[in-house]
Amino acid sequence: MAVPKRKMSRSNTRHRRSQWKTSAPVLVPCNNRACRQPKLQHVACPHCGTYDGRQVVRPA
Repeated sequence: MAVPKRKMSRSNTRHRRSQWKTSAPVLVPCNNRACRQPKLQHVACPHCGTYDGRQVVRPA
């Protein structure tokens, strides 16, 4: 198992952790012409329940 040879300083640790940023989710319009609500990519639309032109789930 790999073990570090030296202790990592606080500034280096914090500098490394500062890169852990969250990003806003990418929303795209629904392909259903009647819906066009924003939805996550590669996910069924929560408003109309379609995915890739097919009805896959019942809308909530």
